[in-house]
Amino acid sequence: MRSGRRRAATTPSSSSASSSRSTARQGAGGVFDLEVLSERPGYLVFRANGERAAETFKNEPGGHRWQRVPPTEKRGRVHTSTVTVAVMPEPSKAATKLSDRELEWRTCRGSGKGGQHRNKTETAVQLVHLPTGTSVRIDSGRSLARNKQSALMLLQAKLAAAEQTVRRERRERIRQEQVGSGMRGDKRRTIALQRDQVIDHETGRRVSAKQYMQGQIELLW
Repeated sequence: MRSGRRRAATTPSSSSASSSRSTARQGAGGVFDLEVLSERPGYLVFRANGERAAETFKNEPGGHRWQRVPPTEKRGRVHTSTVTVAVMPEPSKAATKLSDRELEWRTCRGSGKGGQHRNKTETAVQLVHLPTGTSVRIDSGRSLARNKQSALMLLQAKLAAAEQTVRRERRERIRQEQVGSGMRGDKRRTIALQRDQVIDHETGRRVSAKQYMQGQIELLW
């Protein structure tokens, strides 16, 4: 018996993005635009665009065992491969919004080159984000208003970068929880092509492999 692994991840959303391949597929929740975002041996990432994409794919995470008898198998032995699936929502691309209550402004005199006006007046700015303690300092300009604007933009960029890191770590944790170990005992479904049968080990329901391959996954819920 041979075994192999192939991981797949989907990101249900209603947004559009460029991709190497795009196709329409009839599924349980209607017609979806499936955009392949990344593909290499043993790994596939695609985006599902559709009104019910999240609802349709929410039950797919976990290990999927594929059993079949390859055409080249002369002794009729069943070969098994394991596909681990993770389904994650696409993160929002909205800019980090800050309220005045979260900010603490401090002004001080500038230093370095820039003339007596810059060195004698409080044009330098330090901006602190109180909830996180993140702070930035701008003293490159001679104008207090311009330095404040630059400080706010820099603080937003720093907070967005920190949020992206947290989001990435959370997504990786969720993915690991969904796919499990990938071992045969850690499985969500078994697709037995030689018996024309698909079993969902969470719900106990069964459908024909033909129905499953046609996208009728809602029959397993």
